[in-house]
Amino acid sequence: MEKDTLFDTRGAGRVQFRFDDTVARVFPDMINRSVPGYAASLDGISLIAHQVVRPGGRVYDLGCTLGAALLAAAKGIGDRPATLIGIDNSEAMISRCREDARFDNQSQQFEFELCQIEQMSFEPADLVILNYTLQFLPPPARTPVLARVFRALRPGGALVLAEKFSFEAPGIAERMTALHHDFKRAHHYSDLEIAGKRAALENVLIAETRQNHADRLADIGFTDIVLWHASINFGAFLAFRADD
Repeated sequence: MEKDTLFDTRGAGRVQFRFDDTVARVFPDMINRSVPGYAASLDGISLIAHQVVRPGGRVYDLGCTLGAALLAAAKGIGDRPATLIGIDNSEAMISRCREDARFDNQSQQFEFELCQIEQMSFEPADLVILNYTLQFLPPPARTPVLARVFRALRPGGALVLAEKFSFEAPGIAERMTALHHDFKRAHHYSDLEIAGKRAALENVLIAETRQNHADRLADIGFTDIVLWHASINFGAFLAFRADD
């Protein structure tokens, strides 16, 4: 695993964050050192996939990056036949997924598509994963994307929606940001790197509150909406399409 030193070398605020080849090269190190509870969230996706993906079922990972969530889902599905589809608008990420031998040594069929999430069409699915993806879409695009996901899910199907959260109360927001920065320092990011990445993500990653997410999911029609995983200012919802 190549170490993430991008914001040590680029400097604070020099470039806007992009999922290009330089990010793809260090992405596993970057996300594990930047997102509290990331490994635990993948374990949870494996358990969820075990419960909801039926034989012959379909899984979508929207904003799949290097396919970690798809591999987690495949582990949970086990020997059952299934189709797992990774979608991303980053050519660097999709290219690396297509070249990754781990996707050739599974019981399931893996497919990777270079596509804007807002423009894609869905086949019926048992599980859809947006693992820290929605926050990178323009806010007006978020409800339409989730509504199309809802319509694609089979009755009893599930959505995993993991996001970075914002907080309305200024005091809580400041405390959560400070804790997140301490998490990064504990994982050997310098203050320069922390400041550099924060500047690069400004107006690229637009976080929302937990309540915003829960209300949107309910308005679309999802049921049994639960925040099943949370760590500092990151967390994941699990939401279902009710059985008919």
